[in-house]
This record gives sequence, structure tokens and C-alpha cells, in this order.
Amino acid sequence: MNRTLSFIVAALALGLLALVIKAPGSVAAPQPVAVVPLIAAPQPVVSPPRPPQQAPGSLTLTGRLAHPWLSPGAADVFLTLDVTAVDVPGASRAPVNIALVIDRSGSMAGAKLANAKRAARQLVDSLDERDRLAIVHYGSDVKALGSLPATAENRQRMKRYVDGLADDGGTNIGAGLVMGQKQLMGFATDFKVNRLVLLSDGQPTEGLQSASGLTRLVSRMRVDGVSVTSLGIGADFNEDLMQQLAEVGGGSYGFIRDTSVLASIIQHDLQQAGTTVARTVSLSTKLPPGVELREVLGRPSSNSGGVITIALPDFAARQTEKVVVHLVAQVPSTEGRSLDVARFTLDYRDTLADRAAAQSLALAAVVTSDRIVADARRDKVATVAVARAQAAMNYQKAADALARGRPADAQRAVEANKQLFLEASAVAGDAALKSDLAANEQTWGLVQAAPRQSAEANAANVKAMKVQSLRGSGYGASLY
Repeated sequence: MNRTLSFIVAALALGLLALVIKAPGSVAAPQPVAVVPLIAAPQPVVSPPRPPQQAPGSLTLTGRLAHPWLSPGAADVFLTLDVTAVDVPGASRAPVNIALVIDRSGSMAGAKLANAKRAARQLVDSLDERDRLAIVHYGSDVKALGSLPATAENRQRMKRYVDGLADDGGTNIGAGLVMGQKQLMGFATDFKVNRLVLLSDGQPTEGLQSASGLTRLVSRMRVDGVSVTSLGIGADFNEDLMQQLAEVGGGSYGFIRDTSVLASIIQHDLQQAGTTVARTVSLSTKLPPGVELREVLGRPSSNSGGVITIALPDFAARQTEKVVVHLVAQVPSTEGRSLDVARFTLDYRDTLADRAAAQSLALAAVVTSDRIVADARRDKVATVAVARAQAAMNYQKAADALARGRPADAQRAVEANKQLFLEASAVAGDAALKSDLAANEQTWGLVQAAPRQSAEANAANVKAMKVQSLRGSGYGASLY
């Protein structure tokens, strides 16, 4: 033992002796003393684990439960998800690579084709030398003015080409889509936004005609980075097919009842495409044990290996899309405990940062055996959204019934919405659903008048009700 250490030990011994001598009262029995090293070996500092951090992206995912408190037993669980794109103040429209695909079949003769040509000319005037445009037109055959940079000289050439279009032949949508994609792909790597805009007033009568075949074609286009907007003109087109093409293609869908507004709609789509902040957007979830999917209201979804996926459109700045999901949960009798309901993941391509991005959201409810408490704590905002989504399903049923010539069934479906809105009003207040009740009354009037309407008028009303259904299901700027 070295001299320094000997002094330290001696000092400690004297200190302990002094404490024993000064302590009042009886002397305690001696206790064993643990030997502690005077100089402890350094110990590693262990930080508590941190949750993985997600870099902020161009989209934000939020959600609510309509019933944040649940009673034991089998329970219907409705949740709402909002996907919102960032604002980009002062940002100019990005360059776009566009293929405008125009149906010029015989049924487009007259005002339809004239308005389509006027819309095409206005689109040309809205472009500049940073953009590219191909003009494709089809009847039984398909022709095109190949993709060109939108210089001043080429814009004049494009407008002359549009002026020369004439109606002719059947409706070969598939050939038009294939040609449109071909024109886009030659320059796709030079642009962040590659958009095909389809205009049609009819159903496919030639070439690829099945809905499954056409949607597979558009699905492959989206994988290749091309989004598809489909605009149906008049009362003859297949609205279900055109809607599916837009949903699968990640673009926008519109029913253009009045072709005079076609030009402004295409202008809107150009702006949407030019301010795209996210592409290939999808929501997915693998539900926890005891929770099952009943339905994604009004939006297509797939289930592969227990993973539920909901495809969403490409997002422009400030765009919001809402998703309403109906689950069934087996709620245990664990008073006051938290119950995991679902964890959703939002995956997309952030075009602002040019990278893949993701965000997760977990939703949980509290268990209570008091049903009065559970009902009293319903979420007002989610309750309104759920009522609208449920009513949207009834509008879809009414449209289908009207299309089959069964107005009485359509009336019952619309009538059921009044009760839905009144029940939601009891939770959220009368003002929250006042406009919904008024719109429902208007639709009620349409279906009541159906037996006295022409077939063309009823066909247009069917399409309008289906758009009303999509809007109630949470479709935002992706619906015109």
C-alpha cells in the first residue's frame, strides 16, 4: 500500500471512531461494513431508447375515432383519416409533360367536339417552353401530333392541328391510352410530372373494351410514373369505368355535364399537375388481433396477407383527401385501459424532396363499461364525417337503382340519409349538417321526378349522384 493511500485509510478510520464516541444513547451492535473502492471504474451512460424520428414530408396524416370510448363486447368502430398536402406559398407551377387524349368518335359531333377543341386550344395557350404537349385523338383508329416543347412556334402548330380534328368512327379508348403513354414516356425522365388527360363521351366499342383490361393498362402506366385524369362528357359515358381509370391512375375524375366548362376544368387539372407535391400515395394497415375490417367507405381497397391498402391520388399543394374506415373490434372488459384499434402508414413519393417518404399514425380507444359515458364522448368532427360517408354509400345505391329503372328503391336509399344526418346532428349540432340535409332534399326531388324524366335526363342524374357519393366519401381536389 503506498503512502498516500495509507493516509486516506487512516483518516477514514478516525472519522468513524469519532462518530461512535459522539453518538448519544446505547451503543449499537457493530454492523458489517461493505468495502467500496475509493476510485470507481467508469460506467457507460445508457440513454433511454428513442422512437424513430420521421423527417417531415409534403404530406401529413391525422386521424380520429368517432367513438374514442368503447364498451366491452363486439363494437363497430368508425375512424376518419385526413391526408393533407403542404402549402407552397409563392411557388410557380412546375414544368409538365402532358398528353391530351381526345375522343373524336361519331358521338362527339357538334358541341361536344367543338368545346373539346376550344379546351385544347386554351390548354396550349397556358403552356410555355418549359412544358411538353402531345395531342392524341381517337375514333376507331388513333392519331397524334407527337410530343413537342411548347415554344411559341410549336403552340401555333398545335392549335392548327386541333382545328383540323373531325368526328369519325367508334370509341377505341385503349388505343388512345396506349398512344398517350407512348408520347409521354419518351420524355418522362426529364419531368417530375407526367400527366395523361382523357376526354370521352362514350363507352369503349372497339379495341380493348373490358374494364379490367383498361384498368390494368392504367395501373401499369402509374407504375411507370404517368398519372391519368379522366373527364367524362355528356350522359353516355361509362362513369364507373372512367372513375376507376382515375382512381387507379392517381389523377382526377370529373363528370362534365356542361361542356362549356370543359376548358376551365382542364386548366384546373394543369394547375393541379403543375403543383404536385406527392405521387404514388397509399395508406396501409395490418390490424391488431381482435379487430377486423368491415369496409373502407367509398374508396377502393385491397387485402393481401392481412395488409389492407388504400390507394390515393397524386397530391397537389394544399390538397386534402379524407378516408373513412369501418372496423369491428372485440373490446375486452378492462375498465379504463387503452385499446389499440389500428396503426396506419402513409407511403408516398415526395416530389418536393425527390425521395420516398412515410408517416405512421396509431389510433386507440379507452374501455369503459358505462355506455352513457361512451356515447357522451363521441367525437363531433368524426361523427359528421362518418355520417357523410355512410350517406354517400346510399347515394351510390340510389344511383344504381335509378340506372336499373327502380326509382322506388332509389327513394328509400335517399330517405335513409335523412335519419343518418339527424342522428349525427344530435351529436355535432344542427348547423354541422344543415347543408347536407338540404342537398339530400334536392336529391330526393330528383329521384321522385325520375318516372317523368327522359332516359337522358335520368342518366345525367345518375352520374351527378355518383359524384355526390364520391364527394361525401371524402374525395377532395381529385374530384371535379
